[in-house]
Amino acid sequence: MKPIRKQDFPVGQVRRFMEPGPIVLVSSAWKGQANIMTMGWHMVMEFTPSLIGCYIWEHNHSREMIRRSRECVINIPTVDLAEVAVGIGNCSGAEVDKFGRFGLTAREGEQVKAPLIAECFANLECRVVDTALVRKYSLFVLEVVKAHAPKSPKYPRTIHYRGEGQFMVAGDSLNLRRRFRPEML
Repeated sequence: MKPIRKQDFPVGQVRRFMEPGPIVLVSSAWKGQANIMTMGWHMVMEFTPSLIGCYIWEHNHSREMIRRSRECVINIPTVDLAEVAVGIGNCSGAEVDKFGRFGLTAREGEQVKAPLIAECFANLECRVVDTALVRKYSLFVLEVVKAHAPKSPKYPRTIHYRGEGQFMVAGDSLNLRRRFRPEML
């Protein structure tokens, strides 16, 4: 391998390289109102129990709904919902019924009251298990208590935000399973 030549890069734009995973649609419900927010900042924190850390901006309408209800659903869209995901992120649930505006189907969850989005590839029903970092960093820790996904495709065409309105679509897979020690898989 040959060294890569580099130059200074604006630190405020490093998100282009560091986005943690696919864009997701987070649905929530509180006191008879349902909402959806688009989220790109999340991370797997633990496998068992399945814990996910989610950054939810203090000015986001969903934040208070999730804080109060202590639950939500992480819905994973595929590339065919990319424009819907951007549209959802560009309006406020305080002013708009996002399920109605974007023609999405709300389905009842098995473990939480927040609705699942039927058009999404997978739905992860979550409960808030830790709010210690919410006030300082807007970071909620969620436990996935029920997951719904089809058997195929194993690796869906999810969308990943690169910043500045640019997305990447999950594509080719590189199988290096043989190089892993079994306990590291």
